[in-house]
Amino acid sequence: MGKPTGFKEYKREVPKKDPIAERLRHFKEFEHPFKEETAKTQAARCMDCGIPFCHGDTGCPVENLIPEWNDLVYKGHWKEALENLHSTNNFPEFTSRLCPAPCESACTLGINEPPVSIKHIERTIIDRGFKEGWIKPELSRELTGKNIAVVGSGPSGLAAAQQLARAGHSVIVFEKNDRLGGLLRYGIPDFKLEKWIIDRRLDQMMAEGVVFKTNVNIGVDVSVNELTEKFDAVILAGGSEKPRDINIPGRELKGIYFAMEFLPLQNKINAGDDIEDQIVATGKNVVIIGGGDTGSDCVGTSNRQGAKFITQLEVLPMPPLERAESTPWPYWPLMFRTSSSHEEGADRKFSINTKNFIGNENGEVKALVCNEVRFENGKLVEVPGTEFEIAADLVLIAAGFVHPVHEGMINELKESGLELDARGNVKAIFGNGENSHSTSLAKVFACGDMRRGQSLIVWAISEGRKCAAAVHKALTEVPSEEVIE
Repeated sequence: MGKPTGFKEYKREVPKKDPIAERLRHFKEFEHPFKEETAKTQAARCMDCGIPFCHGDTGCPVENLIPEWNDLVYKGHWKEALENLHSTNNFPEFTSRLCPAPCESACTLGINEPPVSIKHIERTIIDRGFKEGWIKPELSRELTGKNIAVVGSGPSGLAAAQQLARAGHSVIVFEKNDRLGGLLRYGIPDFKLEKWIIDRRLDQMMAEGVVFKTNVNIGVDVSVNELTEKFDAVILAGGSEKPRDINIPGRELKGIYFAMEFLPLQNKINAGDDIEDQIVATGKNVVIIGGGDTGSDCVGTSNRQGAKFITQLEVLPMPPLERAESTPWPYWPLMFRTSSSHEEGADRKFSINTKNFIGNENGEVKALVCNEVRFENGKLVEVPGTEFEIAADLVLIAAGFVHPVHEGMINELKESGLELDARGNVKAIFGNGENSHSTSLAKVFACGDMRRGQSLIVWAISEGRKCAAAVHKALTEVPSEEVIE
């Protein structure tokens, strides 16, 4: 590596953030990226560890060549570092902001020291690339004459589309919403990812020949059978959008919403849309059911809207403060995490189950009845005598997603023989093993959350790239790695 003794000489640094009181006044990003010299110093901490677990099976799903671009950054070879980074990841500007960084959990230095700041070095590389104008459209040298439809413009669909366009195929991406980006656009708050960052990459893709069609809901506005007839291949990349509900007494009360009914509205307001009857947390006691990333996003958005008080409930026990023995290095550790939104204020409660909702005379939620729970012999049981109430004017259910929405496109394809797995995801492992991404229907492929279930953005990009390789191979019978991997 660049400096063999760097990991002994330098301590881990992370980017500075705006003060909480300041960042709660707006929906802009508030984390200040590394200066280039800081990035070089942090890259020097990368060890010559022999087996770099950071980009192995337990580290980076897109298999970023992390030690290589750390070395290039330390030596000041920024353009080469960008080329190396882009060789495995289409959208480092997304992952460097949104990925929880399993690569850092797998970092060898992390065994006994804080790991290398991989995620923030990655952002410095990509930001430098855009600043210097190094990132330009990459046009295919020749066209194949094959037409491919991609359903969904989230990270998996965009990655597949870009890879295939660069391989010379004609690609049309269909998006049911009014703007492109899928979960990036309407699921991720602007304070984590400003939307001009998406638009900048979309401009590059359009210059590369990708065609985008918005406000087209396949299976509703257009029959999916039309796509299979007109296109040489169809990629299902619509994500996992069916939310997990909580069917308990009082669920029908007003003021109880899914997180994805709440979050997109603020993004649309930020984009300049006029929204009637927006769901807002202003002046309200907000209760968020679910302790994951989506629940954290609800916390940050509610605080910026001026919530009176925020409570976040999690049915599982509070994780340990340090890496649990059940998840040793280099695996993603089970441990307590505090997001930037949690720093801004919320009462987090663990091992809490919601039994029912209480309403007022107008049919609006006013409280939750909860109790403590514990696991016994693998089962969740109530702790006697622990029942209590929590005041609530707004309840947001952020309990995860179970599978893709079946109404419309999936049900139509099922009539033609599309198979689903036991969890209700599209089964796409037919043909040449796990990475074939082919479904039980000819010409139909699937990737991302629609295939593997709710997961990380870095997995979505990995899935999109691998699906593109499988489609390319199926259409041209040319080994995919020769062209687009």
